[in-house]
Amino acid sequence: MMPKLYSIFKLRCPKCLHGKFFESHVYDLKRLGNVLKECPKCKTNFIPEPGFYFGAMYVSYALGVALFVAIWAGANWFFGDVSVWTQISVLTFLIIILSPLLFALSKIIYANIFIHFDKDTSKKVADEN
Repeated sequence: MMPKLYSIFKLRCPKCLHGKFFESHVYDLKRLGNVLKECPKCKTNFIPEPGFYFGAMYVSYALGVALFVAIWAGANWFFGDVSVWTQISVLTFLIIILSPLLFALSKIIYANIFIHFDKDTSKKVADEN
């Protein structure tokens, strides 16, 4: 479980945990969500078939709903007298700002479902560096 979390939060290769997963930074809007073809360190194929990351839409939806519920519940819990329109405004602002991050997280989470950590590959890559 820990290698998967490391891969997700550091946006690293799910197999070796050393190589980058995305072409650029999460908020580089020109290359938003572009996944590398393979890991630069262990050469794991990140795109096993055409349309592979369409399934990440479901993960993205779940992340969006979780964010919405967390913000809405937090607003009502900590700020009980906040108007509905203020809540909607804050939610809209945060969803727009966090959309690139949620998009990237959905892809790396989806990749981690299908690409599994390999201790030997990770050690081999670490020894090469």
